[in-house]
Amino acid sequence: MKQLKRPTRLAPGARVAVVAPSGPVPEERLRAGLDVLRGWGLDPVAAPHVLDRHGQFGYLAGTDADRAEDLQRAWCDPGIDAVLCARGGYGAQRMADLLDWEAMRAAGPKVFVGFSDITALHEAFATRLGLVTLHGPMAAGIDFIGSARARDHLHATLFTPEQVQRITTDGKPLVPGRAHGTTLGGCLSLLAAELGTPHARPSAEGGLLCLEDVGEETYRLDRYLTQLLRAGWLDGVHGILLGSWQDCDPYDALRPMLTDRLAPLSIPVLETTGFGHCPDALTIPFGMAAELDTDAATLTLEEPALR
Repeated sequence: MKQLKRPTRLAPGARVAVVAPSGPVPEERLRAGLDVLRGWGLDPVAAPHVLDRHGQFGYLAGTDADRAEDLQRAWCDPGIDAVLCARGGYGAQRMADLLDWEAMRAAGPKVFVGFSDITALHEAFATRLGLVTLHGPMAAGIDFIGSARARDHLHATLFTPEQVQRITTDGKPLVPGRAHGTTLGGCLSLLAAELGTPHARPSAEGGLLCLEDVGEETYRLDRYLTQLLRAGWLDGVHGILLGSWQDCDPYDALRPMLTDRLAPLSIPVLETTGFGHCPDALTIPFGMAAELDTDAATLTLEEPALR
């Protein structure tokens, strides 16, 4: 697994597009998020369909075609420096095949931020564009609006990435050790759902795999991990970081299953590392060569995530 191409960092005055590839976006939260971005000295532009609601399926932010058009238009606009997702939910997989990946590749690299359902797009940006992306808070997300720590860590990653090249977490070793590899991952259920699709990578071999999820019972998380194991997708992975399990079963009940499924891999595993669906979530760059140290509870990137 190779380190991917790094986009250019942001500077005051940069124009950033906010898109909704997945679920519907509450207007008041979008307004609050745009205000935060303006406070950073950015020029945020809300995509035309960002507040749409699908006429039949209320869990989608507008039609698949409109959501894809917003993302592609923003990405291919030379005046846009970054594309930030407004929220997750569900729907990114439905529109991923409608994107013109050749045109997006020709448009060149730029910053892309999101998490949760956006995991499907992180995978696609890696395999189709060869691009580093940021697994971080979204512009209309409660975590972004309500958490100074989450905002500050994303801000540093966007503007001064050398300051957060070493990501210090509150994690603890589930399986102790050090490992080198390339960061990837996201929402566990989405990674399992991506298996066999056109944009999914064939395996996590050589990777430092970041896993988290929300609102899942332990047996479902067991099933997703077992699916990845049986498919051979975890063969050759170098290390694992476990993020948040918000609204899942209590962690004391979840931890034995994670140990049972992951410890036999005999690789370092760092748990409770504070990224994903949780307050104060850290931003984790995907596609970066890095070192995981479970004793120090750190992820150290070999280079800043953005140039």
